[in-house]
Amino acid sequence: MPVRELQQRVTSAEFVEYMASYQLDQRGGHYDDLRAGAIASVIGNVHRDRKRHPEPFSELDFTPWNEYSRERRAAEPILLDDADAQSDLISRTMFPPRT
Repeated sequence: MPVRELQQRVTSAEFVEYMASYQLDQRGGHYDDLRAGAIASVIGNVHRDRKRHPEPFSELDFTPWNEYSRERRAAEPILLDDADAQSDLISRTMFPPRT
């Protein structure tokens, strides 16, 4: 749909509501991650060693926010000596800055 037609159909209140909803939900990012994960899984499956990794990869294996992929990675905890630096790391990991 052309921008000019969209501007005629959508009121400014509807547009602001949509923008607020998108900022809260960030729907696009997750779907974009899944699309990228699907492409990465195809590349990973083409090049995987079937003896070391008999099960094919799925798109969820390549989405960092996914609980399933986090459990499979089972990363070692990052423990810093400085308590403030540790808190800062946790804060940045849990609540990354919006760009």
